[in-house]
Amino acid sequence: MTKSPSTLTANSSELPQGRNEVSLVGAVSSIPISKTLPSGDEVVEFRIVIDRASKRPSPRREVDSLEIAVWKARYRKSALRLEPGDWVEISGSVHRRFWTSAAGLASRWQIEADVLHKL
Repeated sequence: MTKSPSTLTANSSELPQGRNEVSLVGAVSSIPISKTLPSGDEVVEFRIVIDRASKRPSPRREVDSLEIAVWKARYRKSALRLEPGDWVEISGSVHRRFWTSAAGLASRWQIEADVLHKL
């Protein structure tokens, strides 16, 4: 008999293994920007717009805008050549970034691209 996730306890050896994988196809909606962090790490950031799966018929197109971060040197140069309107395919994972701002602790969600292809 298989237990449902709600009946498993934190100490259970039967917990399912989590997975953080995303695969997206969308249109670039902002100019990619290269940043050098205080640590010396480099990242290229931009946004894409993707269609949202609608649960009910709607005459309006429903979309989401997602922040993309490209850390791998192999794909940073490709990311910097992207322009708004270009279509891309991205494979990666969801990450929450934390930092300290003047107002205190801040955070945001990003898609960290492991693979990036212009379509």
